[in-house]
Amino acid sequence: MTEDDDRVFKALADPTRRFLLDLLFVRDGQTQSELESELEMSRFGVAKHLKVLEEAGLVVTRRVGREKLHHLNAVPIRLIHDRWIDKYTEPRLAALTELKAQLESEE
Repeated sequence: MTEDDDRVFKALADPTRRFLLDLLFVRDGQTQSELESELEMSRFGVAKHLKVLEEAGLVVTRRVGREKLHHLNAVPIRLIHDRWIDKYTEPRLAALTELKAQLESEE
């Protein structure tokens, strides 16, 4: 497992950070204040969670005038999915496909 994978897993392990990602999924490009309004947490607490998400590459920021907008970057999640989830589901799907073909050929 790579250091990048470790950061992504660490970031996704916390329910508050997953909630922040869900908020950005619903409406991308939110300010920290907008995200804070959805949480019962201090500005400092939200900032710490956003920093972890940024370090994992799950959130990218862009300045627009005086505002700092936070955007979801789903690529690291997709890479985790491809590396860890697909690997374990593929044999099961292949077995189900084979079973389906066998059952249909017996009819």
